[in-house]
Amino acid sequence: MVMCVIDDWTTLNAVSCPPGYHPAMSERGDSELYLLKAEECLSGAESEFANRRYQNCANRAYYACYQASVAGLLRAGIRPSGSRWGHDTVQALFVGELINRRKQYPSNLRDTFERLFLLRQTGDYAADFVSEIQAARALRRARDFVSTVRQVGGNRL
Repeated sequence: MVMCVIDDWTTLNAVSCPPGYHPAMSERGDSELYLLKAEECLSGAESEFANRRYQNCANRAYYACYQASVAGLLRAGIRPSGSRWGHDTVQALFVGELINRRKQYPSNLRDTFERLFLLRQTGDYAADFVSEIQAARALRRARDFVSTVRQVGGNRL
């Protein structure tokens, strides 16, 4: 057995787990998993930007916000209607429920998810390139988004 520590007060046993996490089927454990994924995506976006791979930076910045949004939704007790989180559903629920209705997150995050989604679509599928300036903005927005979800979640747990 490997010991996994989620935080200072929770230690769990598991056969295997990523550093700092145990895949516990709990609201806190699931949201923490998604935050860890968000932070990993954000690190990937930073690395891609530093290496001038702006298409990949846009992709990873979007997924950092996607994973952070799922973490926020889970913390709020919102679950997917099926077995998976659809991209449109995550965006609609995070903005509609957590920003507009419950006001748990600041309104300046309202368009971040959609902007990064459109930029990711350009980088992944369009016959066009994501520029250095666009990638830098995406990275800044993703940092702010993930940081805010982490801070708000820390205040509410």
